[in-house]
Parts: sequence; structure tokens; C-alpha cells
Amino acid sequence: MPPRLSPLDASFLYLEQASTPMHVGGVSIFERPPSGFDYDALVDLVEQRIALVPRYRQKVRHVPANLARPVWVDDVDFDVAYHVRRSALPKPGSDEQLTELVARLVSRPLDPTRPLWEMYLVEGLEGGRSAILTKTHQAMVDGISAIDIGQVILDVAAPSEQAPTNGRHPELWMPRPEPTDVQLVMGAVAEAVARPGLVVETAVAAAGDAVATVGKVAGGFAQLFSMARAASRRAPGTPLNVDISTQRRFAIARTELEDYRRVRAAHGCTVNDVVLSVVAGALRDWLLSRGEPVTASSTVRAMVPLSVRGEADVPSTATAGSLGNRVSSFIVDLPVGEPSPVVRLHHVTHAMREHTASAHSVGADTLVRIGGFAPPTLHALGARAASGMSKRIFNLVVTNVPGPQFPLYAAGARMLEMFPVVPLAKGQALAIGLTSYDGGVYYGFNGDRDAMPDVDVLAGLVDEALDELVGTVS
Repeated sequence: MPPRLSPLDASFLYLEQASTPMHVGGVSIFERPPSGFDYDALVDLVEQRIALVPRYRQKVRHVPANLARPVWVDDVDFDVAYHVRRSALPKPGSDEQLTELVARLVSRPLDPTRPLWEMYLVEGLEGGRSAILTKTHQAMVDGISAIDIGQVILDVAAPSEQAPTNGRHPELWMPRPEPTDVQLVMGAVAEAVARPGLVVETAVAAAGDAVATVGKVAGGFAQLFSMARAASRRAPGTPLNVDISTQRRFAIARTELEDYRRVRAAHGCTVNDVVLSVVAGALRDWLLSRGEPVTASSTVRAMVPLSVRGEADVPSTATAGSLGNRVSSFIVDLPVGEPSPVVRLHHVTHAMREHTASAHSVGADTLVRIGGFAPPTLHALGARAASGMSKRIFNLVVTNVPGPQFPLYAAGARMLEMFPVVPLAKGQALAIGLTSYDGGVYYGFNGDRDAMPDVDVLAGLVDEALDELVGTVS
């Protein structure tokens, strides 16, 4: 029988609704190389590399009557040109035009009858640049062989050192025949006889049990206790928790990693603490710009997924597949009512130290050393941790993933920037993702189109919040 989806992976299919499509995305900006970079080159590159991610040529097949969890089957009609698409911006090709296009593309659900991913080459950006947008369903990033299609098309070699791909024939792929309904039913019955507990497991997944989902992602009784304690305290009331629509808005912000490092060194904290303090400062100014009541005790509760792993779990020969789903989710009250940037930073630092004292956080250097590491993978795992949780527990999700501090290339085109697109959970009007890469820190703000018409205002306040903190460094 073909491989069956895990209970957690299946839950993302069962929980998906029109207003909460369960795909994670990323937008990468590329510099056009002298040799050119076009749609044909991207399709050729994907064809060469897709054998490294066999799941991307498979689709989900449901078992009749839901007798068991769905299975992954080869798509005998797989067409790479369907999944790799082309778009272009009208002149002048501004950031605003790009983010509007990204918002519209990520609002569309993936076709459930095909492999659950899409990639768009967006041409016509200012300065001769291009962008690549990827969309991958969270069921694909299974936490065991966690890897993203946007990861395998990137190279660390300079363009002159890359072997040409044009004209090279892709590896011959022979899909396995798709099982019939009778075969799927017989397989489900055989498993039920061999593993009686599977029936209960399937029922729990089909019901979309949020506690089971969080438990599998967060891991461990200590984490469940932490979540239960957070659930006992209702999240603060903010304009971020509303019934959301099917459409999105997207905004970006660019900052310099060196600024975060300076603040970290001066105040004895982590870069992640500085990031959360910047987010808190930007949210404070945004709430004030809306005329929302902000008092000294006002907070916004963030769910912060962090990759955790003991040192023994990071072998020198680690691969992307060994990254696993070691993502722990922390609840942090961001002190948006505090006017002092230094006091905000100290509050966040204290809260994060309490959380991480019982967990093994993975440092940025360790993540970069893991072979095949790519930020979209961990952003996807972080989004999985948030998707099944109630809006009663937290107000928004903030994922921060350190990326490589050296340039990456796709078919000879140098990647200049990378912006995560974190999906919205039910009742969540905003999700913030950020990635550090090659000296920069890049924010992606994914917001509900109706509830967040001013998401670009929030993105623009990031620079001001960071400048406040940098101004405290002597």
C-alpha cells in the first residue's frame, strides 16, 4: 500500500476551510544574471531537482467512507508546467504591485486533486529583478522528511561555478499505478485488524482534535502543561482576533541584521528577543494609529514557534530530512502598553528566558550548519503548531527563522531577499514571519483583507521600532 498520512498531516486536510487555506508560502527576490533568468530556465531547474522531493509528484487520495487516513499516491498525470507558473507586473513593477499580487495568489486554495504545491515566477520588478513565490500545503511538510521545493532549487555556488542545466535531460520517472477504491478499502481493513488503535487515531484526526495536534508538534507533557496554562488565561482583546475572510493583504519590511546584533550585545539578550521587542513596538504604534485604547498594562499575546533540539540531536552529517518536527511553541505577552523600548526589551527577554529554560533552542549558527537547511521549512513547521489552536489562547503568530548569511542562487540568479508568508489560523487576522539572510532581516506580514486594510502601515512601523532600540545603544 502507498504511504499513509500521519494523524497530524491528515488533520490539516480536515481542518482546511475556505477562509483558512493550509498552505505556507515564501517570496524570494532575485537579481537577473547576465546569462538571463526566465520561465523556461526555472521549469528546467525544477525538473532537474524534483527527484530530491518525491512527495511533490504525489497527490492525496482519500479512502472511501474515511475508513482510514488518506494516502500519498503518485500523480500519473503529473505536469510540472501546471505547478510552475508565470506572471508579470506592469510598469513600474513596484513593491506595492508585487505584494498585491502575492496577496491574491496566496488567497487561492491549492487544487486538492493534484500535488499540493505551486510556484510562480513573477517578472517585471523594478531594476530588472524577478521574484519566485512558492505555496506548499502544510500536509506536505510532514516533520519527518521536512523539506520544501523552494529549498532544493537554491545553490550556494557562484554562477560561474554552477553546472549548466539547460539541455540536460531530467531523471526518468515512472509513477506507480494508482490503487483502486477496493484496494484502499482492503488496505484500511487489514490495518484496522493489525492495529486496532488505528481506528481511534483516525477518528481523532478526522475530528480535528486541536489538543492532539498541538501535542504532536510541541511535544512533551511540559509543553502541553504550558499550553493548558495559557489557555486558562484568555488572550487580550485586540482587533487582531476576528472572523476572517477568504482574501488577504501582504506587506513587507526590510531591516539590517547588524542592528539587531548591536542591540543584543548592548543589552545581553538574544536576537530573537530583539525581534519580538521590535514587533511589540510596531504593534504599539499601530494600535495608537488606529485610536485603539492602549494602557500601561496592555499586551498582545504572540505564539512564537521555535526550533528546539538537544546538541546530541544535531550530528555533523545532519540533513534536511533529519530536521524533523522539533518545534516548540511558546506563548509570550508582548508589552505594547510600555512606552520605553528598553523596558519592552527587558520584559520580552525575561519571558523568553523562562520559556527556554526547559527547552534546547537551536542557535542560528547550528541551523545554518545543518545540511540543506532552508527557512521555508521551519516557517511551515511553525505554522503547523499554530493552525489547530484557538484564538482564545493567543492574538497572532510570529515565526522567526535564521537563514544563511551568504548568498544563494537559483539557475545562476542571485537571491537578494526572502520574505515568509505565514498562513492565518482561524480567528487570526495577522501572521508575521521573518527570516534573516545575507546580512538582512526580512519581514512578511500576512493579513486578512477586510480586518487589516492598514497592514502596510504596520510594516512601515518596523523601522521606527528598531531605530528606537538602536538609539539606546551607546
